[in-house]
Amino acid sequence: MLVDVPRLITAYYSLAPDAPVSFGTSGHRGSSFDGSFNEGHILAITQAICEYRAANGADGPVFLAKDTHALSEPAFASALEVLAANGVDVMVDDALGYTPTPALSHAVLMYNHGRTAGLADGIVITPSHNPPADGGFKYNPPNGGPADTSATRPIQDRANQILAAALREVRRVPYQPALAAATTHRHDYLSAYVNDLAAVVDMDAIRDAHLNLCADPLGGAGIAYWARISERYGLHLTIQNDRADPTFRFMSVDWDGKIRMDCSSPYAMAGLIALKDKYDLAFACDTDHDRHGIVTRSAGLMKPNDYLSAAISYLFANRPGWRQDAGVGKTLVSSSMIDRVARHLGRRLVEVPVGFKWFVDGLFDGSLGFGGEESAGASFLRRDGTVWTTDKDGIIMGLLAAEMMARSGKDPGEIYHALTEQFGAPVYQRIDAPASPEQKALLAKLSPDQVTAHELAGDPIQSMLTTAPGNGAALGGLKVSTARGWFAARPSGTEDVYKLYAESFVGEDHLRAIQHEAQELLARVFVTP
Repeated sequence: MLVDVPRLITAYYSLAPDAPVSFGTSGHRGSSFDGSFNEGHILAITQAICEYRAANGADGPVFLAKDTHALSEPAFASALEVLAANGVDVMVDDALGYTPTPALSHAVLMYNHGRTAGLADGIVITPSHNPPADGGFKYNPPNGGPADTSATRPIQDRANQILAAALREVRRVPYQPALAAATTHRHDYLSAYVNDLAAVVDMDAIRDAHLNLCADPLGGAGIAYWARISERYGLHLTIQNDRADPTFRFMSVDWDGKIRMDCSSPYAMAGLIALKDKYDLAFACDTDHDRHGIVTRSAGLMKPNDYLSAAISYLFANRPGWRQDAGVGKTLVSSSMIDRVARHLGRRLVEVPVGFKWFVDGLFDGSLGFGGEESAGASFLRRDGTVWTTDKDGIIMGLLAAEMMARSGKDPGEIYHALTEQFGAPVYQRIDAPASPEQKALLAKLSPDQVTAHELAGDPIQSMLTTAPGNGAALGGLKVSTARGWFAARPSGTEDVYKLYAESFVGEDHLRAIQHEAQELLARVFVTP
């Protein structure tokens, strides 16, 4: 079942694109085997980015990052060839090594700090935790975070025009001249990021607590970072899977039998979970290190919602340098435990649609202390209340777990358990339900007046949302809430299903009732003329 890497690379260069460029929530993704991530795609996207940034005031350098997926290296070469031919200054890793997504966001923000012109932006070459045969390519504008549709749509459309014109409009030079070009610069991402960590996490407290820690980069872009963190801050840190292997053969297979570097999956994380009693705390990151997985003795692998809740409870009580009006950012499909914690803390809750891009502005200006989503992605402010990263940062989320334990004497699992005793113990699940393309389109454009229900699982419905209360943006679906539970439904972008998220503060039976009634409610909506 291991990917044939030479054949994959050959397919990247030899097969013509058989699918259009399509930017989802995390850029363009696909595999060279099926014609959805080939050299033509990357040449076209990079040329489109060159044109877009020139027209939108980003005339400083492009910070260029790649992860350890097999397709990331050839995509890096293709992108650099186009950037150099377009005369764009490019910042590549000084050892041509791997760069985590948060290190790129950090680098863009540090370069742009205090500047009003000559602004930098970034390109991250990663399909995140996707299987080894996949590639990914995403754009981060000068705010350092993931681009929103105002950038991705014109880049996508222009890239597809370039593809349709057989790449004739692509400017390109060979790789070696591109690497040697005066516009290609070496940048020490590793030192800049690691040396700044004490500004966001209390590294002294972690060191002084003498915790026995384990970090697992899952063979990803942070493989060189954890050893430097341990050395720089004097931590007792064991590092697992710290070598790049594009087959990722060391991984436990995920729930569906595929290799997937998903640090929030108990299947993929089975190896680290087995070590939970050997360490005070263990944590892992996915391949580009924008997601986190936290393993504690008390709870094993924490569910993402549980850790977000514990982290928010701790951070807002232990960051006196943050603004008193700094809010808590969450996506609408994240646990309502976060709502209860924020209310108890007296902090403003900012609920947004799915996608980390919705947190970028708040993290950038300090009006959000924390932004997190149920898929185990989050970031937070520096200790002085200024911006750290505007993209997800799995590294600081792992180190925060160690800080929490160092300063409170309790691991994050124990901190979350105390929250359940105070606010109740929710049960949460996401399932997929069949939906035709027409039904998915209807769900994406649903309005509350199309839903006639007044109760959900025996409780009066308190709210029915198709836009986010935090920013008024469309959810692309529906969320229905009661005092004791809720569900949210969103169409899948790639499969003929809709994603049904549900949570109950009563128990498993109540959760099942919510799920059942939600599917019945949506079935009635789908058949209504």
